[in-house]
Amino acid sequence: MTVQWNDLIVRDARALTASEIRDLLKVADRPEIISFAGGVPDPSLFPLADFNAIYGDLTTDEAAGRKSLQYSISEGLPALRQWIADDLATSGAVRGIDNILITCGAQQGLDMLARLLLEPGREIVVEKPSYLGAMQAFSMRRPTYVGVNMDDDGPVIAELEAAFERGVRIAYLAPDFQNPTGRSYTLERRLAVLEVARKYGAVILEDAAYCKLSYEGDVLPSLLALDETNGDPQTGTIIQLGTFSKTLVPALRIGWVCAPRPVIERLVLMTQAGDLHVSTINQEVALRAARRLFPGHLDTIRDAYRAKRNTMLAALDEFMPEAVSYTRPEGGMFIWLTLPENIDSRQLLEQALHDAKVAFVPGQAFFCDHTGRNTARLSFATEKADRIRDGIERLALLIRRVHNQ
Repeated sequence: MTVQWNDLIVRDARALTASEIRDLLKVADRPEIISFAGGVPDPSLFPLADFNAIYGDLTTDEAAGRKSLQYSISEGLPALRQWIADDLATSGAVRGIDNILITCGAQQGLDMLARLLLEPGREIVVEKPSYLGAMQAFSMRRPTYVGVNMDDDGPVIAELEAAFERGVRIAYLAPDFQNPTGRSYTLERRLAVLEVARKYGAVILEDAAYCKLSYEGDVLPSLLALDETNGDPQTGTIIQLGTFSKTLVPALRIGWVCAPRPVIERLVLMTQAGDLHVSTINQEVALRAARRLFPGHLDTIRDAYRAKRNTMLAALDEFMPEAVSYTRPEGGMFIWLTLPENIDSRQLLEQALHDAKVAFVPGQAFFCDHTGRNTARLSFATEKADRIRDGIERLALLIRRVHNQ
């Protein structure tokens, strides 16, 4: 008898769908394609010589090398957690190492929090638009999404409060250089978000993946920093997710969750039942790299990404028709396009790949309610300046042609 796999796979797993971005990257990786699709760091900025030295120092130190190849504790290396706690404190978020769990990238943190906090039908607020990877992690738990619209200052507070007032108690928000729009919340909007969350006893999952990639303007405190706990590790409104993927290298897969102790304690148990702990040697390398490279390396990548952003914005200003609007982010890796109403960005992508040899991500994938058909995400992170300008000119010509049809 043939195995009926679809009958054996649980409903939670059947709720998963393929990532439009991951599938698109397979096509966009062709050398003739100018790709604004992947939100990935520029590999030319990876500090390869420093990592060669770090790995060499580690493996030639017998005691440290052998320790780095052994099992470790589920919470993560204490020294790495202390470095993260110290770094958070410099921005006003005073937490101890017992509030921090090391994860396999921020994505594992999203997956674990989904399994901890969500269940079928439970409502969760997400921005419109929101990070696709987070919604993929959440969707396996089959929650009900409550979309909250954004303006240039952040989420619309009236909509957020209306959701909390009717019983929603979890929200996933990205206040700094959001993926996909590049927008950041103003200080006033951050304070308003915290106020309404505290009023209703709601939890905010704060995605801080891009918070270090600020290119201009004031560096604003995170929601975690604004969530004053008076040093009590048991309390707080904010669970923050962080990562080294955008500031060191993605392949280390080192992220973290900073949360009140009751949350961390449960996440540790989940880690013990899952993968035991994150790679010991990768944690040790991340710690040594952070100590060795920061803050100088941050200045290097900020300068590089600022120049790329400026190149893309200048090309958009020069070539895009007036009917197209776009964000002007002060950091991060993304610019968000709003196209004329008569353009479907998924159909536009097919033409862009075939005719213009340009890739981007259609915006509809980032909306929990499948709206946003005339929006698109552009990443300026990986292409060189001349290809950015060339690609925007090609895309703009295509948009003009499609819009006028």
